[in-house]
Amino acid sequence: MLTKYSANPCDVRRYSTAQLRDEFLIDELFIPSRVSVAYSHIDRAVALGICPQDKPLILGEWIDSKSFGTEYFLERRELGLACLEGAVKVTVDAKTFNLNAMDVLYIGLGSKTIAIEKVEGNATVYGLSAPAHKSLPTRVIPQSEARVVELGSIETANQRVINQYLHPDVIETCQLCLGITHLAPGSVWNTMPAHTHERRMEAYVYFNIKPEQAVFHMMGEPTETRHILVRDKQLVLSPSWSIHSGCGTQNYSFVWGMLGENQTFDDMDFIPMDTLV
Repeated sequence: MLTKYSANPCDVRRYSTAQLRDEFLIDELFIPSRVSVAYSHIDRAVALGICPQDKPLILGEWIDSKSFGTEYFLERRELGLACLEGAVKVTVDAKTFNLNAMDVLYIGLGSKTIAIEKVEGNATVYGLSAPAHKSLPTRVIPQSEARVVELGSIETANQRVINQYLHPDVIETCQLCLGITHLAPGSVWNTMPAHTHERRMEAYVYFNIKPEQAVFHMMGEPTETRHILVRDKQLVLSPSWSIHSGCGTQNYSFVWGMLGENQTFDDMDFIPMDTLV
């Protein structure tokens, strides 16, 4: 299990490019035939990269529950699984759920045995887990049932569709929010004008990035901005004090996930463009 610790914004001002990447970027989360686990001390988030091939991957065989001080992974946690590619079958305590690309599965606190099996294609599943305080039903949210929000314009190069899956208007969770954003052809900016939300951290998994393309993820305090160059299926951890925005060399997609004090999607502290430095 990879462990990432919290970073003080005053220290981050002095980080080199290599230090920024080491602190906030997870560049190898998706590895064939395995479950990769990254634990962040920022709001106790856990990110999973799950790539089943010839046999099912059972989370309990890859996650050492002793690292969490519990008998099993979701004893005190909830989990969202987003299928990024292919199709998979997820078995949760003997109950089976089918996920196609761009479907999301919510798994509630108390679920013990979780297995992910490839059905077709290049099966790639991203997971994000947060501490939970009560048990809620496990449920599939197919792409057709996500709450769709269209924002931006071609003129500002940020026309995009936000699909909200784990969101209070779609499903009840304890604190986890998760969605998938797709930028339209010709658009390259996400989350600009920038904002922070001191009450929630956020994690971005960028995907649909061609090998010859890249995304420049903007981060840092509003008056101390930095960037991290991101490739396909890489994850950026964003602490609550940091802006989190991106500009690509072409349009792309990303999974955003949030956890923290509240689930109010519009609870953002917007940063005027003329104050960014």
